[in-house]
Amino acid sequence: MKAYFTRAYTFSASHRLHVDALSAAENQAIFGKCNNPYGHGHNYRLEVTIYGVVDPETGMVINMATLDSVVAQQIIERFDHTNLNLDPIFAHQVSSTENLCIAAFNLLKPSLEPAMLDKIRIEETENNFFEYSGR
Repeated sequence: MKAYFTRAYTFSASHRLHVDALSAAENQAIFGKCNNPYGHGHNYRLEVTIYGVVDPETGMVINMATLDSVVAQQIIERFDHTNLNLDPIFAHQVSSTENLCIAAFNLLKPSLEPAMLDKIRIEETENNFFEYSGR
């Protein structure tokens, strides 16, 4: 019997969408106000969806406290109140929310076994949502 469990978290971070290999005009045309040299910030809402076999003894796919601890250590403590552009993950890639989803997925996946990470969903604004499932 397989079940899914989703839990939400929040963190705040700043970033600047910018590609060094492009000109200032090209960066402005692609990223607009998100290319502000001083950066800009978001209050991100992170949703972590895991799945697995329901443990017959506990009735859970994963202990919520375990999930909270892993997310706190791997994501919240790393990214909350930081400039994403300064994190080594974004040293050679744009700190877009798409790339942040991929990074969060890759950071969390090995730490959640035997449960399996299904997807990461990040809400950047009330209109922008991003998902990554490793596929």
